[in-house]
Amino acid sequence: MSTSISDFTIATLGSHTALQILKGAKDEGFRTLAIVTPQTRRVFESFPVADELIEISRFEDYFTIEDQLLAKNAIVIPHGSFVSYVGPENIKNMKAQYYGSKGILEWESDRTMEREWMKKAGLNLPKIYKKPEEIDRPVIIKFHGAKGGFGYFIANSPAEFYERIKEFPGQEDYAIQEYVVGVPMYAHYFYSALSGELEIMSFDKRYESNADSIGRIAAKDQLDANLRTSYTITGNIPIVVRESLLPMFFEIGESIVKQSKGLANCPKGLFGPFCLEGIIDPQLNYRVFEISARIVAGTNPYIEGSPYTAFRYKEPMSTGRRLAREIKQAIESGRLEDVLG
Repeated sequence: MSTSISDFTIATLGSHTALQILKGAKDEGFRTLAIVTPQTRRVFESFPVADELIEISRFEDYFTIEDQLLAKNAIVIPHGSFVSYVGPENIKNMKAQYYGSKGILEWESDRTMEREWMKKAGLNLPKIYKKPEEIDRPVIIKFHGAKGGFGYFIANSPAEFYERIKEFPGQEDYAIQEYVVGVPMYAHYFYSALSGELEIMSFDKRYESNADSIGRIAAKDQLDANLRTSYTITGNIPIVVRESLLPMFFEIGESIVKQSKGLANCPKGLFGPFCLEGIIDPQLNYRVFEISARIVAGTNPYIEGSPYTAFRYKEPMSTGRRLAREIKQAIESGRLEDVLG
């Protein structure tokens, strides 16, 4: 296998964190390729992070151009949109080189399996209700998959749940989770398959549709307007956490990685970028409700690096660039297979 990065192309779907991924790859010296649709092509013509564009009608048509990726010796980088549009099951059948663990996506995309993984890692988790009749406090209903919070809603009783679920006919694939009051905090990590070291890359919170703006409206006006709270993610806000919390974040990140090595269909475990999503409660406990086992959009505010990467690197280091550097080091050391799923 070649040990020159000039023989490889870094490719991804033109959405989610593609700008960051491709810029990071170019900064590390790779040739880059964006898979775009007619709607997204304009973005990648304006921001010159891709050396080449391949257009398809919709992202779900990824497999129609996979032979082109094979011919270019492309390494495909997954992100939230890639997982959502292509699907964890279809990703298993990819022929192109794929960065990361394919098997881990099955655990990420199923909330029951994901919770089992987190419990084994000893994380502090919100309560999960098996059926709506058990609801005895505020809960949040979350639908499975990487949908960016779309459709999530709050219910305070079984009756309210059944009323709200009518808005989603035919949708039965959901989790009923205790609603934890606190500060949403999303921790971005990178675990190196080459060195075995865990890095904290950055933190963010999400700006969620009207959930983060509804507080600007008086309670009476909210009731009069009959507003429904929406948690669809519209953007990301950078955060620097209290330094005293960092040991805790390292500990839980390392525990998640350790436990991933024993998961079914994941012989290499979790590696590369990942995110723990949770709430810091008033007692400074971190209540984790989700794992994203690949790069997340919350890293996008840090294209020029974060305060945490500034402590470690001499140059701006985004998560996308850190990912590309890992691939570069793997190629040059003859260990590319160690970072491919």
